[in-house]
Amino acid sequence: MIAKYNAKLTPIAQTLRNHMTPEEKHLWYDFLKRLPITVNRQKIIGNYIIDFFIASHRIVIEIDGIQHLTSQGKEADCKRDDDLRQLGFTVLRYSNDAVRNRFNIVCNDILQHLGLSASELKQSKSNKS
Repeated sequence: MIAKYNAKLTPIAQTLRNHMTPEEKHLWYDFLKRLPITVNRQKIIGNYIIDFFIASHRIVIEIDGIQHLTSQGKEADCKRDDDLRQLGFTVLRYSNDAVRNRFNIVCNDILQHLGLSASELKQSKSNKS
């Protein structure tokens, strides 16, 4: 068991899964789905809904929109990250801007944390012959 989770968050997580932001969709469909390991979207851990979670490596990936730039957002993120680190998770945060404009850098950083190389990615359906 990873950690207890708040079952009351399940409907919210399901809604978030069905209504991902453009940046979450880009990272999911163009990179994370191609990893040779399981990645969960909108995973509930404790009282948090994690954007992307890689259980095998205990990695949490968060994509931050503009609300994370406020002092209240930064404070909430800091508490959340501390709570998740205390559970033994590595938290990787990327801004929407980074996903939009520095996508390869974001992907390479995730690969580095996973100990994988780009050559290990599954081919995307559009790239298959």
